[in-house]
Amino acid sequence: MWCHMTYSIFRALSGFLFYSTRLRDGSASRALLSGLCPESKKIPQPKFPTISLPLQRFFKALTMNATTIAPAITFERGDLTEATLLSLYQRLLKPRMIEDKMLILLRQGRVSKWFSGIGQEAISVGITCALLPDEFIFTLHRNLGVFTSRDIPLERLFCQWQGKASGFTKGRDRSFHFGTMEYHIVGMISHLGPQLAVAGGVALAHKLQHEGRVSVAFTGEGGTSEGDFHEALNVAAVWQLPVIFVIENNGYGLSTPTQEQYRCENLADRAIGYGMRSVIIDGNNILEVYRTFSQLAAELRENPEPVLVECRTFRMRGHEEASGTKYVPQELMDFWAAKDPLSNYEQYLLQTGVLNDAKIEAMRQEIRHEIEAGLAVAFEEPAIQSSAAQELADVYAPYIQQVVTPATPAKREKRFIDAVSDGLRQAMEKHDNLVLMGQDIAEYGGVFKITEGFVAQFGKERVRNTPICESAIVGIGLGLSLKGHKAMVEMQFADFVSCAFNQIVNNLAKLYYRWGENADVVVRMPAGGGMSAGPFHSQSNEAWFAHTPGLKVVYPANPYDAKGLLLASFEDPNPVIYFEHKGLYRSLTEAIPDDYYTVEIGKARLEQEGNAVSVITYGMGVHWAKKITAEMGVDAEILDLRTLLPLDYEAIIATVKKNGKVIILHEDTLYGGIGGEIAAYISENLFEYLDAPVLRAAGLDMPIPFAAPLEQLFMPAERFKRQLARLMGY
Repeated sequence: MWCHMTYSIFRALSGFLFYSTRLRDGSASRALLSGLCPESKKIPQPKFPTISLPLQRFFKALTMNATTIAPAITFERGDLTEATLLSLYQRLLKPRMIEDKMLILLRQGRVSKWFSGIGQEAISVGITCALLPDEFIFTLHRNLGVFTSRDIPLERLFCQWQGKASGFTKGRDRSFHFGTMEYHIVGMISHLGPQLAVAGGVALAHKLQHEGRVSVAFTGEGGTSEGDFHEALNVAAVWQLPVIFVIENNGYGLSTPTQEQYRCENLADRAIGYGMRSVIIDGNNILEVYRTFSQLAAELRENPEPVLVECRTFRMRGHEEASGTKYVPQELMDFWAAKDPLSNYEQYLLQTGVLNDAKIEAMRQEIRHEIEAGLAVAFEEPAIQSSAAQELADVYAPYIQQVVTPATPAKREKRFIDAVSDGLRQAMEKHDNLVLMGQDIAEYGGVFKITEGFVAQFGKERVRNTPICESAIVGIGLGLSLKGHKAMVEMQFADFVSCAFNQIVNNLAKLYYRWGENADVVVRMPAGGGMSAGPFHSQSNEAWFAHTPGLKVVYPANPYDAKGLLLASFEDPNPVIYFEHKGLYRSLTEAIPDDYYTVEIGKARLEQEGNAVSVITYGMGVHWAKKITAEMGVDAEILDLRTLLPLDYEAIIATVKKNGKVIILHEDTLYGGIGGEIAAYISENLFEYLDAPVLRAAGLDMPIPFAAPLEQLFMPAERFKRQLARLMGY
């Protein structure tokens, strides 16, 4: 009987209750309230058909009128002054009034989309007021209270939401998808999780610079299922970073209730697995939020460590307005409406005599005037105008490279791998804010021994072993960059970069275009096959990144360029993906300068002049081309691209016009390889100079096999011979 009774009640609460019944023996196995109600605790398994007291209170509450059922929020003033109490009220009121206005404008078609934070404002406001003005906050799309509590001019926010020039993204990104270094706020990208590691990077910079500051990053309960959440927490814990991760647990990931998102009772318990402290608080109690974060921030400034805070709250409107809330049981809407953070706090202040009707009206009038004045400015500003040239000019942070020549003629024979190591060492000596990160790169020196001896020279703070968390480490690099550091991330093998793809192509690459902050990060990529290493240690995946505006992609083919391009990459304020072919590491030797020097990024090099045919290639392809054209007796001009993004179109044009016969060679697969783009460019723009079709030779469209005979089938050398002979026949 008890099972049937509780089942009917739990069905009504399906969005908020996890319930399972062992039908065979009739015993109730488990009931969790998912942290959505104040009585939420783990319910012990009853031996008899009785309902525990917390459940009785909760079920009784659901049958009563919403105005009488809600448990009163207990506010503890402590030693807070009246001025602080009133300031918190005013800052809590402001985002609510703005939202009320935005919802009207949304219905009028004057705002395109809105993600409401009504019911959750106490978290954003309480946290922001508890932090110092120069401490970074990493927001989501329901944290309007962060922006208003940092006193961002409303006209700029309104222009941002309307996609106008006076916003923070020049119309390039929406609502809260932006950052502002002036106000120490870094907004989200739609993938939710990546900003957590970026906050860790800022925290690492605080720790390295002994600044005594913390960073705070928001996520929702849904975002805690993402790999980025777990990677960020793990790295922060291992490195003891002063960062507070905030979970706004509002019960739903869009329409998916919590019991369909995770199994644990308390999300805060996830911190246990990472050796972190955690706290669970009432996210609707602004004084509890403010006092908790004031205390935590003060502790972390003195003794750096990460903390996970779960804020229990509820989203009173849809994920965004179009989705509505029909999936939410009305009883729970009523329950949480009675726990509204603004009305409860207002009532408390009225009851204690801190606030009165006159003060409320005065505050409302002041905020209303500020809103209307800001809207007047935003509405008056015309729709944004731009051009293709203007937009393209903002893909990269402005930078004019000054090529550095060696100070002396001193040279020594160095292998390709030694040139890379030499470049890294000299970059560390030149840039004392450069931090190297990667798996096993510290005492062990990396799997290829490129950083051997670096810890002794530069210390472990700047040469850092990392957990196997590629995504988080790239995010850490971006966070370091936000604080003025340079960062290098070594992918142990280029194949592993797929685990960090989102951070690279959506965070690093798009950041400057979106809101004008550069990403000073170099990602080193040991790539390429020929060592019988199989499909996950042999890929040439440069085309993945050459397709992404905002990145620079370099691929040297000799020791001189390996060192010079690497040093140039560290000078460039834009994100650079630096490929180094493993097959060249110890097979190629050249006398290169001992001194510091750079090679121009975006500039190709004529490896060999010739008058019969032009071979356009890079990396290992340069050496295949030299060997095979010599064996075949072909008078070939070999153009080494060196940089794949941006391409040196002038050099391509010159060699095509000179010879009229062109073949493109690369190790990457044929389909989707960069050769297709170059061939298309030549066909579209230089057709009249061609004496034959543009041909290509590339890796087979298949994974790279392990066995040496199979790997040779994949490699393009033999197909290059056949294609070259075919081209010379025209």
